[in-house]
Amino acid sequence: MTTIAEVAAEVREVAPDAPWRWLGAGWRDLLRAPQYSLGYGVLVVGGGGAIIYALWRSGLEAVIPVAFGAFAILGPMLALGTYELSRRLEAGETPGVYPPRLAGKRSITQIAYIGFTLMFAALVWFRVAIMLYALFTNGSYVPLPEFMSFALGTGAGLSMIAIGTAIGGVIAFSIYIVTVISIPMLMNEDSDSVTAIAAGIVALQRNPRAMLLWAWLIAVITIAGVATAFVGLAIAFPLLGHATWHAYRDLRGGRVSEPMADL
Repeated sequence: MTTIAEVAAEVREVAPDAPWRWLGAGWRDLLRAPQYSLGYGVLVVGGGGAIIYALWRSGLEAVIPVAFGAFAILGPMLALGTYELSRRLEAGETPGVYPPRLAGKRSITQIAYIGFTLMFAALVWFRVAIMLYALFTNGSYVPLPEFMSFALGTGAGLSMIAIGTAIGGVIAFSIYIVTVISIPMLMNEDSDSVTAIAAGIVALQRNPRAMLLWAWLIAVITIAGVATAFVGLAIAFPLLGHATWHAYRDLRGGRVSEPMADL
């Protein structure tokens, strides 16, 4: 079992431009198993699209931007399959559809703790967004076309966006610190969630330039994927998942563990 002190001693210092290398390694993984990587991306994005369609059909169009934020918060957990595929490729296995496999008997519980943290953060974001919406629209429902005009064309709407973006940014960066390497680490090492989160904090302390660049790249690539009507997100999602595995491997080093159990 890895302790926090051992994690602090083992987290590596990396070059400030290391995130570009992680992206390159993630892209190579995607090209080595395109049918599985892109299929996973289409499955996840398709599920998100179904939720957005349901909101639209229910007359809750104004909630759709909030759903985007919740998707971004839950993304690190949804990417479990891409981490596993990258691990199998690194171990020299044939690409395929694999269930996530764990290095320790308690790993599933520890990963679940991370998942509950992400769900709680998504609920907090949802409640904050709804409160801001109610506050700046005086509690009245605004259809999406009118909402866009309100949000981008009025002082109250711009204030709502500015405050919501600031709060969402704080939540998103907190989630980034919690998940930057914790989930791949819990899959590959017999550790606990607190220690895995501590590894991400130590990585940020030792590599502030690299880790801030990585956060910026994740945000830009995700936004670009959404801006292409989600078509690009089907590529961006598995790419970032593969790259996250390589970020973990670069920051932690060591070997790929022998899995003990399926998730």
